[in-house]
Amino acid sequence: MEDNNNKNTIYSDNQQVKEEKPQIKSISGLYKNWFLDYASYVILERAVPHLTDGLKPVQRRILHAMKRLDDGRYNKVANIIGYTMQYHPHGDASIGDALVQLGQKNLLIDMQGNWGNILTGDNAAAPRYIEARLSKFALDVIFNPKTTYWKQSYDGRNKEPINLPVKFPLLLTQGVEGIAVGLASKILPHNFNELIDCSILHLQGKSFEIFPDFLTGGMTDVSKYNDGLRGGKIRVRARLTKTDKKTIAITEVPFGKTTGSLIDSIISANDKGKIKIKRIDDNTAENVEIIVELATGISPDQTIDALYAFTDCEISISPNACIISNERPEFIGVSQILRNSADNTMVLLRRELEIRRDELNEDWHFSSLEKIFIENRIYLSIEDCETYESIIETINKELLPYKPDLRREVTREDIIRLTEIRIKRISKYDAFKAEKHLLNIEEELKKVEFHLANIVEYSINYFKNIKEKYGKTFPRCTEIRSFDVIEATRVVVNNEKMYINRTDGFIGTSLKKDEFLFDCSDIDDIIVFRRNGTYMVTKVSSKSFVGQHILHIAVWLKNDDRTIYNSVYLDGKSGYAYAKRFAVKAITRDKEYNLTQGKPNSRSLYFSANTNGEAETLKVTLKPRQRLRKLFFEFSFSSLSIKGRSANGNIMTRNAIHRVVLKEKGESTLGGRKIWFDHTVLKFNDEERGTYIDEFHSGERIIVITKKGEYCLYPIDLSIRFEEDIARVEKFDAHKIYSVVFYDAGQKYYYLKRFIAEETEKPLGIIGANKDSTMNLVLDEKMPRIKVVFGGRDKNRPAEIIDVSEFIAVKGYKARGKRLTTYNVNAINRLDPIVTESEIAKFEDEKKKQQGVLFEVSRPESEKTLFD
Repeated sequence: MEDNNNKNTIYSDNQQVKEEKPQIKSISGLYKNWFLDYASYVILERAVPHLTDGLKPVQRRILHAMKRLDDGRYNKVANIIGYTMQYHPHGDASIGDALVQLGQKNLLIDMQGNWGNILTGDNAAAPRYIEARLSKFALDVIFNPKTTYWKQSYDGRNKEPINLPVKFPLLLTQGVEGIAVGLASKILPHNFNELIDCSILHLQGKSFEIFPDFLTGGMTDVSKYNDGLRGGKIRVRARLTKTDKKTIAITEVPFGKTTGSLIDSIISANDKGKIKIKRIDDNTAENVEIIVELATGISPDQTIDALYAFTDCEISISPNACIISNERPEFIGVSQILRNSADNTMVLLRRELEIRRDELNEDWHFSSLEKIFIENRIYLSIEDCETYESIIETINKELLPYKPDLRREVTREDIIRLTEIRIKRISKYDAFKAEKHLLNIEEELKKVEFHLANIVEYSINYFKNIKEKYGKTFPRCTEIRSFDVIEATRVVVNNEKMYINRTDGFIGTSLKKDEFLFDCSDIDDIIVFRRNGTYMVTKVSSKSFVGQHILHIAVWLKNDDRTIYNSVYLDGKSGYAYAKRFAVKAITRDKEYNLTQGKPNSRSLYFSANTNGEAETLKVTLKPRQRLRKLFFEFSFSSLSIKGRSANGNIMTRNAIHRVVLKEKGESTLGGRKIWFDHTVLKFNDEERGTYIDEFHSGERIIVITKKGEYCLYPIDLSIRFEEDIARVEKFDAHKIYSVVFYDAGQKYYYLKRFIAEETEKPLGIIGANKDSTMNLVLDEKMPRIKVVFGGRDKNRPAEIIDVSEFIAVKGYKARGKRLTTYNVNAINRLDPIVTESEIAKFEDEKKKQQGVLFEVSRPESEKTLFD
């Protein structure tokens, strides 16, 4: 017996007592070994998916259990969880959560009941109330016992698959996220059809590229995806649309976010003063619908940018493709994962064909033996046999003449099977049916052999069949596009007020008893110029010291090359007056700079800040002295070039100055502002991205014509965000005539109209009020031509060429226009205009009558072609 208190072993035989010494273990290294064992277990058996089938162990066991339970009907989730616990050594909660997540991906599991909502974040109902079964897709591509390798379950009572024979890139379709010990895996979901297309491209030896696709929709910028490897990043945005000037609708949410978390982030940004909204309503049901009502006077375009900058309407996701391969974690890109999946699918298909070939050969062999045995009445030769062994030997002897015609040796097991054929089977044997069965086997064998010889083409056809069968239910949900970089300081609303105490030299948002300066935001920078010629940039704060004798203070924007500072300063050493023009594009915060040469007693005589590079004219009065005849002169800053902030400037006068005053405000010397339109982000820019529009001066505007038949004029505002239905965007010309071809859905005919765009700040319709009407062409040539091609029952009618200026006169934008034809139309195409001298003269007269405007048109040659 054993005494647990003193750890001594007592032997009753011969009354001898033997004391056993306790074993001593060193604790050094134990933590290292135990930790490695635990970490390896979590990595291999819990958190990270396997490369072969793309499943975590718990997911594999759930699918295996559901296959064992599958009878075509739904099963209670609680029953599935309990059945899965035969294979999974952990609790029911982890199985239930994994099962719900699998179901919410809408791929492998056919669900019934309340399974929660990935859009709102609502949880699924209790397992006893919801049901599930395997989807048809899962039954088609995941299971095949003949190609599955098995192992013992954790308790040795059951068998479970080592890997499921998945013939599809399941890992990339579903995506996965898991946190292990010391590493994590995050593989984003991709589009079903795109993965099939890329698998086919790989099998064809072609290159491919895949990008994420999320069930929640939204938009994504994948320019830094890096094939899903560590260090990559994608930006995902909610889909925001302007319903009117006071309302923004959110119709899709970013991946990983819910309507609740998105609304919370918007409310938080509003509470912090980053945005200004009046109210927010969540009308989400089957589809996302969040309505954001803006405060009075707030720009919806600026608010959309602010929502992307300060809320979860835009998030960054960093993928980290980690999988288990060869019993160890590996980091490989999603492209390589897809290649491995496609190759593995081809291997599984080959194995299935080989198994089928062996089955057919076996079927042919025994069917041939049976045919020989019955048709040649070999069974009669065993009537005189007295022992079982003699029966086997007799049959084997009788089969000897026929063995050369067989495809393999006749084994004892084959003969035993022949002896087990019943008399009823022999009596009803149909030789013609048996021969037909053999021919069918041989025909199928030829197909199998052909597929094995052309396994790549067979695999490609397999993927095509999967796409044709299931692809329609998996369209791309997330739009791939490039995002613009939103500068927070340009879109944040003014949530603070700036005050100044000029006597003490303090500025801040808390000095409410002192002089009010302007509205600003809490993330703005403030630039301050002082009379002694120094300046600095500082962050908005409740109270900070900037010095006395302040000349100018304003919000400063980094890289602003349109704001130009004009300055006249006195050099303390030489006594000369210098003039300079400069911009402050970049600067170190809270560092003091000098717009003078930094000499003692230098000071500023005149200073102005010009937001568009204006150059004013000054009147300079000099101090009287002997032999100085001219005490007054004018100086224009337009004579100076704009240089860097550290430049000394030009000497304006060597005489002592009594006073410098503004005589006349000037025009901008920066010239027109060149504007581009980026069709990717649907915004204007001055950074040469997209299509060049034109050079714009003060007051000039842009006209935008949309595909739904509206036009509107816009100022040069880089924050304006447009919808995707833009048909034409260009510089507004008050004299330009537009010709529009459109289909009137109410009248069911094609119409042609010509009009001059009127100035407007709100969209105006040009194709009528029927929402089903469509615009076909927008032309702006002086003498446009179109070609009408007929179709339907009028398809044999010759095409008609129409000279637009002769067909219809210029009218207002509200006019319906003139019907083109009553015949069925197949297409309406634009033709290059042919302009003659007489036609130009006629065009001039027509324009004079419409607008009373005289303009010159150069006389071309007798005939000339005008292009866009």
